[in-house]
Amino acid sequence: MIYRNVKEKIDNLLGGFPVVTLTGPGQSGKATLARAVFENHPYASLEEPDLRQAANEDPRSFLARFPDGAVLDEVQRCPEILSYLQTLVDKDRRMGLFILTGSQQFGLMSGITQSLAGRTAFVELLPFSVPELALAKKLPNDIDAMMLTGCYPPIYDRGLAPAAWYSAYVTAYVERDVRQMLKIQDLETFQRFVRLCAGRTGQLLNLSSLATECGITHNTAKSWISVLEASYLIFLLRSHHVSFNKRMVKMPKLYFYDVGLVSWLLGIRTTEQMITHPLRGSIFETFIISELIKSKLNQGEKPVFSFWRDSNGNEVDLLVEQGTRLIPVEIKSGRTLTHEAFAGLHKWCALAGEKAGAPALIFAGDESYKHKGIQVLGWRCGHLPE
Repeated sequence: MIYRNVKEKIDNLLGGFPVVTLTGPGQSGKATLARAVFENHPYASLEEPDLRQAANEDPRSFLARFPDGAVLDEVQRCPEILSYLQTLVDKDRRMGLFILTGSQQFGLMSGITQSLAGRTAFVELLPFSVPELALAKKLPNDIDAMMLTGCYPPIYDRGLAPAAWYSAYVTAYVERDVRQMLKIQDLETFQRFVRLCAGRTGQLLNLSSLATECGITHNTAKSWISVLEASYLIFLLRSHHVSFNKRMVKMPKLYFYDVGLVSWLLGIRTTEQMITHPLRGSIFETFIISELIKSKLNQGEKPVFSFWRDSNGNEVDLLVEQGTRLIPVEIKSGRTLTHEAFAGLHKWCALAGEKAGAPALIFAGDESYKHKGIQVLGWRCGHLPE
């Protein structure tokens, strides 16, 4: 098993909570990690029809099978069990009894918040991070190969070709998860919607334009975006409220959590296609921001990220809140940097004044260095300097 950086955090949380809930996209390695943490505890997957039936029909007897706790995988398949789990852990009073895993945010999260409030800690697990792959000596050497492959564990654990795995993943996701969350009759239209979203990664989300191009209503597009968010396929980066006396763009930007999935949805199958693709810059920006999100989540922190753009087109790709300061981060997909690459950061720092933290620029090169007060980081950095 490739070591997951969040494992130590989970170990610590189990000392202070009776339950730890592990969420994230399907196939991100939640069950593997939970079983590694609880290697001496029983494991039960509620995907299995017989176990799910037992949990649904007689939840007390089902939980009685695990007097010293267990891993309960895919609990969103049996949300009724959560209330009984609350009673059990309240009566037992031991810490570190159960690890729950689930792949969908809404439904699962609302049920856990209601039933296990104060009794569970939450950990979000995304696909492999760059530092995790580097430690396992499985990190692709080339940034374009990295963006083509993505970070989902089965590709690395099983040696699967990315295109074959993503094809099966999207089919399984649409056929099962989407049908569970929404009663979508026209799955072909939804699949087209997902591909249109991939073509907008790293860009402002204009729901009206997206709906028109897909041939659906604005409200349907809004609902489907929520489904993609709840499934951990996409996230929305909000614009920062700070204006500096300028009119601000208020639409969020759309990003995918995994660039391998984006590349597959866009029909990119080779590194040669990636190098010349018109969306390569947006794919690289998606990759870097998702890596920075993983870095925060693996430390047990919620990322407080945003972007800044005014009506004149001045923009900072990412703002990271750190105390009272805002760290501006610029992302460049080229392997070499020109003087102009730093202009946006200098301009923003001048506008922000004392609010500005130490600026950083992340690019597709390999080296890291300082340039006129700006920390330059290569794509393998995985995190911002502390």
